[in-house]
Amino acid sequence: MSQSPQTPPTESPHYNGYVVGIGASAGGLEALERFFSTCPNNTGMAFVVVQHLSPDHKSMMSDLLARYTQMPIHLVEHGMKIEANKVFLIPAGTLMRIVNHHFQLTRKSPHVLTLPIDIFLNSLSENSKAHAIGVILSGTGSDGTRGAYAINDAGGFLLAQDPTTAKFDGMPNSVIATGLVDEILPPEALAERIVAHIKNPQKRVATNNTLSSERPFDEESALEMIFQRLAQAGGVDFHDYKMATVSRRLERRMQVKRIANMQDYALLLEEDNTEVANLRRELFIPVTSFFRDTLAFEELAKVAIQDIVTKVAVGETIRVWSAGVATGEEVYSIAMLFMEAFEREKRWPNLKIFATDANPLILETAAAGQYPESVAAELTPERLERFFHKTGSVYTVKPELRQCVVFARHNLLVDPPFTRMDLVSCRNTLIYFKSEAQVRALHRLQYAARSEGYLFLGSSESLAGMSKGFTTLSNKYKLFQRTQVSLPFILEANISDNQLYMPHAIKRQRTQLRSRVLNDISLIDESTANLLKAYTPPAILVNERHEVVHIFGDLQAYLRLREGSASLDVNRILPEILVSVVSALLFKALKDKTTLYSDMVTLKANDLSQRTLRICVRPIVIESDERFALVVFEEQNLAGKLDLKVVDIDAETSARIEILQQELAATRESLQATIEELETSNEELQATNEELMASNEELQSSNEELQSVNEEMNTVNAEFQEKVLRLNQANADLDSMAMAVGVATIFVDPQLQITRFTPDTVGLFKLRDSDIGRPLSDIRHTLHNADLTQYFEKTLQTGRIFEQEISSENGNTYLLRILPYHVASNPLPGAVATLTDVSAIQDKLRLQSILDALPEHVAVLANDGTIAMVNTAWKRFAKANGDPLLKFSGVGNNYLESCHVMDDSADPSIQKAYYGVKAVLEGQTAFFSLKYPCHSPTEKRWFVMNVAPILGHYEYGVVVSHNNITAWIEDQTHEFD
Repeated sequence: MSQSPQTPPTESPHYNGYVVGIGASAGGLEALERFFSTCPNNTGMAFVVVQHLSPDHKSMMSDLLARYTQMPIHLVEHGMKIEANKVFLIPAGTLMRIVNHHFQLTRKSPHVLTLPIDIFLNSLSENSKAHAIGVILSGTGSDGTRGAYAINDAGGFLLAQDPTTAKFDGMPNSVIATGLVDEILPPEALAERIVAHIKNPQKRVATNNTLSSERPFDEESALEMIFQRLAQAGGVDFHDYKMATVSRRLERRMQVKRIANMQDYALLLEEDNTEVANLRRELFIPVTSFFRDTLAFEELAKVAIQDIVTKVAVGETIRVWSAGVATGEEVYSIAMLFMEAFEREKRWPNLKIFATDANPLILETAAAGQYPESVAAELTPERLERFFHKTGSVYTVKPELRQCVVFARHNLLVDPPFTRMDLVSCRNTLIYFKSEAQVRALHRLQYAARSEGYLFLGSSESLAGMSKGFTTLSNKYKLFQRTQVSLPFILEANISDNQLYMPHAIKRQRTQLRSRVLNDISLIDESTANLLKAYTPPAILVNERHEVVHIFGDLQAYLRLREGSASLDVNRILPEILVSVVSALLFKALKDKTTLYSDMVTLKANDLSQRTLRICVRPIVIESDERFALVVFEEQNLAGKLDLKVVDIDAETSARIEILQQELAATRESLQATIEELETSNEELQATNEELMASNEELQSSNEELQSVNEEMNTVNAEFQEKVLRLNQANADLDSMAMAVGVATIFVDPQLQITRFTPDTVGLFKLRDSDIGRPLSDIRHTLHNADLTQYFEKTLQTGRIFEQEISSENGNTYLLRILPYHVASNPLPGAVATLTDVSAIQDKLRLQSILDALPEHVAVLANDGTIAMVNTAWKRFAKANGDPLLKFSGVGNNYLESCHVMDDSADPSIQKAYYGVKAVLEGQTAFFSLKYPCHSPTEKRWFVMNVAPILGHYEYGVVVSHNNITAWIEDQTHEFD
């Protein structure tokens, strides 16, 4: 078998019909049998069965399925073309794909977790598009879940076995949990549903990008009803989406629901909230994976992420926005790249990633950070170990990765964008929007990126005429860098979901009335700065720890730098006369959340001038766990005579504050020492924890291998169970046959140890069930002069059949036959002996010999008059007197019926013979005798017929003899004369 991944050569014509990909694992054999037992043989579809098979076990699946379907069954070979009305099976130890309507096989790595069902369904979705049908049957784990996303994305049909009917419900439950399954049925009902699906093609919905006036009004109205219903349910206006995509999804849902026209489907949506949810899920197309397009992510890490991590200032936060994240794989991929960059650069800045999507249900999955074990095929073992915990068959994102991601519902086309982002990622989302909507979305993405920030798009997406605002770093991998800060457009304000939808015509009018306001953000910022500088007093922004966060205005006249280590503590840089005042004001202002003012304070400034000022502390109210306040220095000419809340700070209070500050400093030093001790202990605990995690991950890796082996063993076990069932049936048939035949039979192995015997053997051998495995020589028997051990050894040595008649203690004679036989599991032959009771045959032969020696014509009749035996004289006389073929007087004919047939002749002795024989048979008389003439053309003859009963025999009734008494009659005649 070839391992080459090359695409098989294209042949024509291709098979363009439906292809049913069936995934099954543990317990799948029974489900497959039930599926194919109800599947017609001429559907026009091709069926491909993908299982978890052990590479060391020869699968019997072809033979087993052949009992339930008349379709030809093929074990796939590399390059084999797919054909209709056939069943194709994956070979053991391989991974199978379908490319250009041909099968492609590669060897399965024994050391890597592989998911053959996912791999095949992914290739099937690319090959057959909407003609792809996926079926997930019984099995453990989650193989098939990723493939389900691909089938759904291609517009295919997806079915799953009802978990309550599956021996192992892991795989069906996993794919059902995606919400993408179109039908959930028992295996025997799946085939019927698939046939109904392909025989019920729906009218294709029009794919115009706009609702044209040429379209019938009822269809346009139905589409408007559908769009309005979707907007009401989820706040998304699908007018902005490409109609080709929307139409395909509408058509697929109509086909699943077996609805022929759009009007009926629109009415269904008005009444069925579940179908609305299903349609919305279809339209959002949540198809993604970890590091989708690996080379593009490598370019992102090398160019953008490396630059961001290298240049970020100490204390700053790296800000990232990932839009349209679906189930979250992409945003976690970006987070992993940042974590790896932190490790390389030995820098650990704060990282905040905003992950958004318009579908809140999908975001719940992303926020949970739990993925099926199939993701192991998308991630390196190092990343799995570093960033995930595995519990059962589920991989969960570790907290250190999850905590840096914030998930939020966000409509890229309506909601305001984020700002000051170092990296903006929006991959494979714009391709679903119309051109005008793409431009609007790109404006928002540009607005979100800071100057020199990065933009990362999907492989099929572009900047749509906005290249002037970006530098292209990699056109192949769609990586761009922001070059402009100014935005020549105005962003729409956000509106609530219930206001979001409006008829498309009104929306178009609103767009035409929208005015374009030109402004320059840098100009506004500069003007604001000048106003602050000219008309506001200087101030310091501090946090609740009294640390300086930002300085506004010129404070050189007031600030002091003291000897010692540098510090941002406001008490270390203020004049001593202001320290107690500011500390007291900060404490009370932050506690009471109110603005406070001090008395007028006079101090000597750094320029030796006398300054009179008032200190104002104003709390800053923001949504944050930390509290902030502005310390404002209002000089005397700025402090009006207002009714202000003043805090009086006298000398005693100042002294008390100084003592408390000293105690606080001591407490802080003590606390710092305790923190350092705890940090040391924490490091030791972390080292221990890392060792435990390493051990746990090794165990998880071993568990994965065991899980894979277990699935293969389950498959093998299912086949063995089927084989055992057939063997048990064969054994039962053999046992029944042995009992019916009534022949004593005994089996021995090459060492002449008993392996099996039939019930009739017990009468000749002293055997019981516990004697299985004992040597034959240890068993007593009732046969005369029979060295059975010698007979068996002779048969095993020569390989020839041994036969001999042997008598037993019960007086019966047996025919002993010993012949060798071979067992597939043992190269050495065993032997089997049969003992057939031939006593009755011997008695019959002796009786026949006696009868043949008699000169009389003798026949033995059964109880019903049937001739059972005749001697040679009887047959010779019958042949010489009109019955050469013994048609009337041979064995098997009824003697009474023959007499009845010949009763028409003129001979009265025939009727007498008939009644005489019948009387003896029925017990009316004990003996019957009749003298009668039987002349031939050449001579006169007389016979005497004697009929006597045979007593004590259940089979035979009477014996009839005819004796020639011609000579006696003639002698009697001469004497009389």
